[in-house]
Amino acid sequence: MGAAKLFRTKIFPHAMLILFAIFFLFPFVWLVFTSLKSSNEIFELPPRIIPESFQWGNYKAAFETVPFGRYMLNTLVICVVCIIGQLFAAPLVAYSISRIPWAGSKIIFAIVLATMILPSQVQLIPQYIIFAKLGWINTMLPLTIGAFFGAPFYIFLLRQFLLGVPKELSEAAKMDGASEFRIYAQIILPTLKPALATVALFTFVGAYTDFMGPLIYLNDAAKWTLTLGLQGFQQDHGAQWEKLMAASTIMAIPMILLYFFGQKYYMQSGSAFTGFK
Repeated sequence: MGAAKLFRTKIFPHAMLILFAIFFLFPFVWLVFTSLKSSNEIFELPPRIIPESFQWGNYKAAFETVPFGRYMLNTLVICVVCIIGQLFAAPLVAYSISRIPWAGSKIIFAIVLATMILPSQVQLIPQYIIFAKLGWINTMLPLTIGAFFGAPFYIFLLRQFLLGVPKELSEAAKMDGASEFRIYAQIILPTLKPALATVALFTFVGAYTDFMGPLIYLNDAAKWTLTLGLQGFQQDHGAQWEKLMAASTIMAIPMILLYFFGQKYYMQSGSAFTGFK
């Protein structure tokens, strides 16, 4: 391999990847090191990235100032319930639309896709009125109940995956006397693992980082999520940036762990079912 080809195929692509990795990781690195600085070091000019001494007490002080443990628990409860709801409803709807012939399935699917066009802001007032009349304001129900009806994007995503599963698998199972539900539970769901993992990942990220929903429906501070907790902390203790950065770092850890543990399923979802012959 010549030097020019080696540079073009190996050295240059890897150098660019490393450069972009540093570029995108720098804000998080700055966040972590800022959370370990003293209040005086944060505003030093010229700024320094690594502090002279690591102030690990900022993390303890942040949790003592605001009950972030309670906020984390509230957030995780909402995330888990939303994931359960989406994994229950979205595959069922996608399976019925893509694999079971029934009158009007194409129209229903078109309506499902059309709902993706509606901006979320258009739905805020009607949804709030409905939840207020049901007495669900200041509860977690408005933030979780919708997951049990399936999100249009996840239904569409799973339908596309199901179109790649050979129908011969279902037909062979029917010839052996399997019911529709057994085919769905024992054949379809196992083949959908990468797609379901992707749905769970997206659902977690959406629920974990949601700010507007909790802001509208949760009035009691004891029921706040992490996003609201950080906003409240900034309003009450805005000058204590080292504590705010410490709390923000703690909030980012679950997202990072989720990415590292779930990236193999996410990568598989891009080329799922390529092994079917």
